[in-house]
Amino acid sequence: MIPKHYVETVYAGFIGMNIGIRLGAPIEPVAWTYERIRDTYGDIRDYVKPYTTFAADDDANGPVFFIRALYDDATDRELEPEDVGRAWLNYAREGIGMFWWGGEDISTEHRAYVNLRKGISAPRSGSIEVNGTEMAEQIGGQIFIDSWGLLFPGQVEKAADYAEKAASVSHDGNGLYGARFMAACIAKAFDASSIDEIISEGLRMIPEDSTYARVVHAVMDFYRENPSDFRACRQYLEDHWGYDKYTGVCHIIPNAGVCVLALLYGEGDFARTVEIASMCGWDTDCNAGNVGTILGVYGGLAGIPNHYRKPINDFIVASSVSGYLNLVDFPSFAKELALLGYRLNGEKVPEKLAQRVKPGEVYFDFDLPGSTHGFRTSNPFKTPVVRHTNLHACDGRGSLEIVFDRLVEGDSSKIYFKPFYRRAEFNDEKYKPTFAPLAHSGQTVSAQIYVDQWEGEPVTLTPYVRNTYTEEDVLLAAVTPVGGEWNTVQFVIPDTDGAMIDEIGWILESPSPLLNRAIGSLFIGQFHIAGTADYTIDFAKQAKEFASVSPFSHHRGKWELCGGVLHCTSEGDSSSYSGNYYAEDIVVEATLRPISGTSHCLITRAQGIMRHYLAGFDGPNAVSFIKQDFGIQRLITARYDWECGKEYHFKLVAEKDRFSLYINGDHVLECKDDAYAHGMFGFGSLEDGENEIKDVHVLSSTQKLERKERVIFA
Repeated sequence: MIPKHYVETVYAGFIGMNIGIRLGAPIEPVAWTYERIRDTYGDIRDYVKPYTTFAADDDANGPVFFIRALYDDATDRELEPEDVGRAWLNYAREGIGMFWWGGEDISTEHRAYVNLRKGISAPRSGSIEVNGTEMAEQIGGQIFIDSWGLLFPGQVEKAADYAEKAASVSHDGNGLYGARFMAACIAKAFDASSIDEIISEGLRMIPEDSTYARVVHAVMDFYRENPSDFRACRQYLEDHWGYDKYTGVCHIIPNAGVCVLALLYGEGDFARTVEIASMCGWDTDCNAGNVGTILGVYGGLAGIPNHYRKPINDFIVASSVSGYLNLVDFPSFAKELALLGYRLNGEKVPEKLAQRVKPGEVYFDFDLPGSTHGFRTSNPFKTPVVRHTNLHACDGRGSLEIVFDRLVEGDSSKIYFKPFYRRAEFNDEKYKPTFAPLAHSGQTVSAQIYVDQWEGEPVTLTPYVRNTYTEEDVLLAAVTPVGGEWNTVQFVIPDTDGAMIDEIGWILESPSPLLNRAIGSLFIGQFHIAGTADYTIDFAKQAKEFASVSPFSHHRGKWELCGGVLHCTSEGDSSSYSGNYYAEDIVVEATLRPISGTSHCLITRAQGIMRHYLAGFDGPNAVSFIKQDFGIQRLITARYDWECGKEYHFKLVAEKDRFSLYINGDHVLECKDDAYAHGMFGFGSLEDGENEIKDVHVLSSTQKLERKERVIFA
């Protein structure tokens, strides 16, 4: 049965996981040994590095994306290993992002991916028979499973079974036992009364005679004899269960010992548990992430200290093929995961929860305790407090409070949300995240705002968006909210002439004089971005960052910026994706110049690398409309005389189940298919070749386009 505060607990678990990952990531091996961590940082009580924005991490990528098997395949039946294997192929770009591409004979994830590409399906793709014991028992078996535990609160057997199926894509043996153990611990944490009870349930899900069970019992026995010295236990692990005894890269057994050590010596305290896991070394981000999820669920939001939670600010980036899905808002993800949990457990979804999940739209309601949805301010001196509050609520249990302190004429502070990110905002390039903006010109931004002003002249709010190419703010007409009541404030996102937008919000000001300075609080009760997006992409205003050309994610091929155009060289098939993952009706226009090869297409309704449509040049003097569904199917082909070296203006219209391709204004193809009702857009080739792309124009909506738009673009 789904517990009463299910969404909040899922939220706490996901926050806990990401705190652990962020805490442990800077001190991963091999450079950071246990001794170096101890001698450099001593008794860790806070993050050891002040990240500007924490880059993508494989420990978070897996829990975010492997569950998409439940959206794509196992929608009305039990999950199978092959479903998760298909999610790997569909969302992971070859050789970059998602997980560690350490070499086919080094990284089990790399090997498993290659196996899948060769047609070796899960669970054989991760089996000892195919990969050997050393690879199959690396730590990845347990680091990608957190979401499976969150989906089955209290249902330890189900959580363990689903985690094993997912882990079998890349692991076997003790790798599978680790998946079962960790998922069961997370599931049990929803209703457990002690850490011992959590560990006992984890043990119940794995064979008693397994090496994994033996290391768990060994740590428990040591703890009973030495309950106050975690470092002594860590030395015991080094002596009896260390990396010298379990070889390969990041074997699961030593790290399992660290996780159990941290759970026991942390004594139910969230902070101390993730700190101990990090101080013990070995695979620090993996171990701290797993125990962070368990303790986040066990202790709830109240158990997570603010000094760990605040820097996270409800947000991480990921590194799948979908730049849109890579921008992960914690409250939104927790609610989406909870919806899946209700479905999988056969229970009715609460109406309010269903109303608060709006795929394809930016919708923040600040309903979850402590939630900020990643909002920021630019002037901490004049807006010193940004926090969740229950003092005022518009349609939920809270709002975001921004305290403004003694504003006078000339002072200002931005209050904003970031729908897009650039490389300069990150300290490193872990797992190469890519981004497609969550908002574009033509869409409407609306918010519920309440002003409680104590002194001074009334504050004004000037809507703005930031052009990421010029780094300039585009200002709209200022508004003055009425104090003491909720105001609906809205504006339409202006055109930025082919550049992306990386800030959306308001500039807070007041005309107050020095003798009557403005002070008080502003509350945001709801924030919503929706409507039809109508924008262009000027490649002269884009950049190659994280090994991709903004705002695209590339799969295979060589993609470069050259003289204001996007240049692609393919060896075999290649593809590139951008846009709203949930776009339904969409019109994409672009100028293509084929240079060599006979395959040059637009992509539409892309739900991943292995699920989309292509339309365009497909062989000499031919155009085709093609469906990619883990294999190529040509739905229609027609004659069209084209040649390399010439420019062609493509327009691909996707409306409901009808697709039309126009080239240089001529209607050359029409096709009907209902396999994919929404998805990204992009460009693709099915064989060797070279081309250039420019003049991209996109009109897209998560709803069916209005009739006037259909007439204009049909």
